[in-house]
Amino acid sequence: MATRTVQTVRAGENNAKQRASTSARNSAVDTVRNPATDLAPATPRPASYLAEFAADVRASLTKQPQRELPSKYLYDELGSALFEAICVLPEYGLTRADARLLQRHARDIVDALDSPVQVAELGSGSGKKTRWILEALARRQRTYYYPIEISPSALAACEKEMGQIELVSVVGYEKTYLDGLRAVATRRDTQDNLLVLFLGSSIGNFDRGAGDEFLREVRKTLRHGDALLLGTDLVKDAATQILAYDDPTGVTAAFDLNMLARINRELGGNFVLSQFRHQARWNDAERRIEMHLVARSLQEILIPQANLRITLEPGESIWTESSHKYVTSEIDDMARRTGFQCIDQWVDAQWPFAQNLFLAE
Repeated sequence: MATRTVQTVRAGENNAKQRASTSARNSAVDTVRNPATDLAPATPRPASYLAEFAADVRASLTKQPQRELPSKYLYDELGSALFEAICVLPEYGLTRADARLLQRHARDIVDALDSPVQVAELGSGSGKKTRWILEALARRQRTYYYPIEISPSALAACEKEMGQIELVSVVGYEKTYLDGLRAVATRRDTQDNLLVLFLGSSIGNFDRGAGDEFLREVRKTLRHGDALLLGTDLVKDAATQILAYDDPTGVTAAFDLNMLARINRELGGNFVLSQFRHQARWNDAERRIEMHLVARSLQEILIPQANLRITLEPGESIWTESSHKYVTSEIDDMARRTGFQCIDQWVDAQWPFAQNLFLAE
């Protein structure tokens, strides 16, 4: 008989990370009416979430010499939908390479693990690519799948997609990566092994040192014998990489600009989106793509709920996301530095991308 349990565990206000109050220096920020602020997000945000969002926006936009915004805030309901559209663009070959490898090697991945296995996915999105892993596992055991997402709409789509697989029970966690993974680790039985999926190019959103630190934190949550399947986009020619992050149809630009629209909607900002242009840059020294929003004109930006007023000069940019690229030889070293052993690696022939199976030592 099929097991199709679907439920969601959401982060309550008491579990959200608390931030210090903003400085009194900017407490008299003017309130500017913006029609965008009349549009409520599809899912109401708890007060603690908005407080953290505001604190992150304030801290990032005041960085010098380069203003930033945290990439995690790209993924609200609209942002998640736009990212799903990016994944089917012909210029963005990464997602198809990721999926091809999973489809071809799901059985190999599963066969490398001792039963019983539970699966946790960090940043699951809609979870479509994960189906091959879950179906391979379901041929030999009942399986719990724990998608971990900060986007409630993406989590709902994932639960709908994966909840139809026989012998798979879905328990979604609306939490950050590490908080969600710790919650999953505490609920499993002592005999259960855990396979953590970190697919796509998600590790590439971290600076290399921060990526190592993140993987060490993942390792601390795991037991000896648990596994991590890590997707890594590989270095390719600069023109191909830039086109993947600045497509001619403008979907990636809309995805990037939605970050500013979200600040308008949720924090009362007055960004005029037409006065910014999306730009993708290849940083050869750091082997990374950078996404920037570049001001077209002199602008006075007010964000009342972040207690913030800044001036943007023409040509000044806000750095919204990085995507680091790798060479295959450095991935073994990354595993060793962070408490893992890379026991297998599969590389796509059409778009240089690798799936790497790490075992917790």
